[in-house]
Amino acid sequence: MRNPGRRTVIGGAIAVAAAAATGSTPAQATEATPSQATEVTPSRRRPQGRARPAHPQPPTLWREFTATPYTHPQIPYIGRAGARTGTRTLPRRPVVANVLDHGADPTGARDSAPAINRALAVAGRAGGGTVLVPAGTYRVDDVIRIAHDRVVLRGAGSGRTTLHATKNLTELIGVYGSRYGGDKSSWSWAGGLIWLCPQARWDSLTAAIKNKEWPFEGWTGNKRDAWKPLTAVAPATRGSWAVTVADPARLRQGDLVLLRLADDADHTLLQHMAGGGPGPEAYTWADKTKLTSYVPYEWPVRIASVRGRKVTFERPLPLDVRKEWQPQLTTHVRALSGAGVEGLTLEAVETPQSPHLLDKGHNGVAFQCAYDCWADDITVRHVDNGFGLVAASACTLRNTRVEGRGSHHPYFCREGSHDNLVEDFTIARRTVPAPANTQLHGINVEGLSSYNVWSRGRMEMGTFDSHRGLPFANVRTDITVNNNGRHGGDASAGPLFGARFTHWNIRVTNERAGLMKIDGLAPYSATVGLNEVREFDQIDVPDFTGDLHSRLEAYGTPVPVRPRNLYEAQRALRR
Repeated sequence: MRNPGRRTVIGGAIAVAAAAATGSTPAQATEATPSQATEVTPSRRRPQGRARPAHPQPPTLWREFTATPYTHPQIPYIGRAGARTGTRTLPRRPVVANVLDHGADPTGARDSAPAINRALAVAGRAGGGTVLVPAGTYRVDDVIRIAHDRVVLRGAGSGRTTLHATKNLTELIGVYGSRYGGDKSSWSWAGGLIWLCPQARWDSLTAAIKNKEWPFEGWTGNKRDAWKPLTAVAPATRGSWAVTVADPARLRQGDLVLLRLADDADHTLLQHMAGGGPGPEAYTWADKTKLTSYVPYEWPVRIASVRGRKVTFERPLPLDVRKEWQPQLTTHVRALSGAGVEGLTLEAVETPQSPHLLDKGHNGVAFQCAYDCWADDITVRHVDNGFGLVAASACTLRNTRVEGRGSHHPYFCREGSHDNLVEDFTIARRTVPAPANTQLHGINVEGLSSYNVWSRGRMEMGTFDSHRGLPFANVRTDITVNNNGRHGGDASAGPLFGARFTHWNIRVTNERAGLMKIDGLAPYSATVGLNEVREFDQIDVPDFTGDLHSRLEAYGTPVPVRPRNLYEAQRALRR
């Protein structure tokens, strides 16, 4: 695999920026040269039907980024986020089963969950393939489990195939308490009525829940001990595509491995995730017991090549690799890879939303210990929690929608989820008023999750829920939001933001600043192309003292900056 050189990156960046302004293709725009960024004063309302003009010049930050795309201090490189490093074309598996042939009832008169799960098991035994769910409404009284590699559950379209889920996860699996104590329900942030999770991990998770042994949920098992070392890794810098290992004997091209980084007594790994410097050095980390339980940092990545002791990855390193963090490549629990769900609506029974943190588990679609998996053209309705990424990496959620009576977490991304892409998404306005003592978050990220992207979204309610737990290097771009939600997070989970959060071309319809304008909150962050906002409702203060080294550009402009979409522009750099 060839990695893009600096000359390729800069040329592509210029083409993308010019194309965004002129409407031409990048190839047509290669003669354009970006010049100094300027602010634009508000203009009069444009005539109806006329296209909104672009900001006249690319921001300074964009030009800086193209010079150092993998190591920029404020903007993370997320150009390979998503399944199969962000490919636009998802795999089309051959059809190997039709749920009607296994007894599913498209009239909704009887339970079709056993038939659907039988068909999915057949596809798994065949080594993968597509399971068709023809148009109709199917009653499902159990969890739909996608548990085998290369298996895709495909409906006839979200407007034609509906799964009507009659029960919740508490009824189907059991009460799920929190590993941190108290009376919270973990179904408030875990699991789905369509659950993409490898079979062995599903078995171990549900067994622990039934035994009331509240588990860790990630790549190394219920007690974080289901891993073995493969090799030590020599020091390297963030943005490097390759590392030098001590022993490559057990590494092969195409292998999925974990890069494991432990912390030291001074919490220098956590400081590094926050950007380093006096503020993170002065921060009190030791009493943030929930946060420190998330360490070691575990980054799943596929090996692109092995040449002697040089190992190249399909993505650049997310952090520095330092000797004091005992860096190593390790094994992990078996992952789910190449699986997906497409073209259907999951509708839960319409019940009142539960009090905060007491959800019963009327949840939508969950990805867990999944890599290179996807959802496409999926709507969830009347759910407690919509789409979940739980220790999921390199997954794509495309053309997804959350609607109905209102949700706690319409989207959640936690337990060390990395390199995921959520694009062309909608959170619809709730259809009934919110009951007392409920909470609305929005697009959630927490728990050391990093390099995730939310792109081209319409949020008729909710917020950018940075939920503590030091998430870092996440991007929200080209999103319109009615900013009426609130963030959550225990104090013991530590800071709201790590370094390199970027908000790029965000349109806030109610002009509320909270969690949108983050230059005064998030260290080494970038806020670019945000309309004027003001502080009201939930107002936060920075977790770190001193200079945050954050950047604010093109604030208050009435038109989008270019490139309009940071993710799409970064993807174009590598061509």
